[in-house]
Amino acid sequence: MNQQTATLSNLTAENQQLMTERSVLERETEELSRTAGNLNWTLGVIMKYDKFPVSEFCPEKKCQPCRTDWILFEGKCYLFSSEDLQWLTWNQSRKYCQGRAADLVVIDSLHEHEFISNHTKYYYDWAHGYWLGLYETVDKYWRWIDGHNDTLGYWIAREKLRGDGRYVLLLPGRRLTASWNKVGFMYNKFICESDTLTR
Repeated sequence: MNQQTATLSNLTAENQQLMTERSVLERETEELSRTAGNLNWTLGVIMKYDKFPVSEFCPEKKCQPCRTDWILFEGKCYLFSSEDLQWLTWNQSRKYCQGRAADLVVIDSLHEHEFISNHTKYYYDWAHGYWLGLYETVDKYWRWIDGHNDTLGYWIAREKLRGDGRYVLLLPGRRLTASWNKVGFMYNKFICESDTLTR
């Protein structure tokens, strides 16, 4: 009977050891899966470039989520055109952003809009602002460049909207929920948005 009890005790201990090892292996597998997913994400971002700008993402051989001079916010990178960049039309601004594997900013929430507004400043006159990735379609819908219709509608007062514009500017220094204006061919600053290099 003592022999059977000892055998049972040994089997129970071995079983417990195997369960512990299995648990460790499952955690390691999950970690490897996350690492592989992150590497695939990074590779996907890198593949958007014809020539990946290593020095801008990895200064001093230490990689960061965003390029130098871009600002990280909630998993996206933002570039606010600065004083040294010339003002551009909406189409020129979009091409500039696309040349950096990005596009004009798409605003998805009031929280993101607040972040963007906090990084813009008044310049030149009341009519100048920052191009957003929002435009009017031929069927008169306001659509973001990622394909979804605008549901936020942070427009300035109707009487101040220009009538002929197909593109949207964020006008700095205005009330947060009343800061968009529609304009046509005009030179302005702009905001680019891109994915982060790492998740």
